[in-house]
Amino acid sequence: MQTYGKHPSVSFGDVNLSEEQIRGNHNPGAGGWPTIRYFNKATGYEGAAYTKKTDDPMCTELGKQEYMDAYVQEAAGVSLCSNADKAGCDAKSLAFLEKWTAKPAADQAAQLARLEGMAGGSMKAELKEWLSKRVGILKGLASAGGKDEL
Repeated sequence: MQTYGKHPSVSFGDVNLSEEQIRGNHNPGAGGWPTIRYFNKATGYEGAAYTKKTDDPMCTELGKQEYMDAYVQEAAGVSLCSNADKAGCDAKSLAFLEKWTAKPAADQAAQLARLEGMAGGSMKAELKEWLSKRVGILKGLASAGGKDEL
């Protein structure tokens, strides 16, 4: 596998199928090329396929920074919205951040557990995205001790 970029929780790479065979239920090439999959604790070894958000070809869609950022945030369960950089927040996320920053760490932890419990459920793409943003914000608050910057 060739790795192209790396972040503590996100790596990008490609696999040359003529040299490296894929085993299991990955089914590379299904739905056309490129095949985009993500792997995290929730998906396990089998991973999960990227779900397109527009009618554009996948390479065009993910070539747009806003869609790539949203995909990375969703797949990694992180949010760019934080106390340290409120510029990364949309209005809805900023309101959520401000509300939960003021709450005790125990309340934040309870809300995080509640939202993570909902993550495996069936929901529309926009609701799943909003859930991921909230989880990312609360994880950021938890790692910062609830009050400080990330």
